[in-house]
Amino acid sequence: MARVFRIVAGSTLVLTGTAMLVLPGPGLVTLAAGLALLSKDVPAASRLKDRVTSKFLPAPKDYADRV
Repeated sequence: MARVFRIVAGSTLVLTGTAMLVLPGPGLVTLAAGLALLSKDVPAASRLKDRVTSKFLPAPKDYADRV
């Protein structure tokens, strides 16, 4: 039951976030939340989330020195 809820809620957030890209609202944040929910159960969403995360949130080059 929890899996079905995550898929339905994630899909709804992705669709709503897509609409908010052209309508007023936090579209990118909503898309990210939807992908985060879907990534637990849908492998394609997990791969997309990983690609987006690595593209927009790269680790600093000197990260190993800071730790």
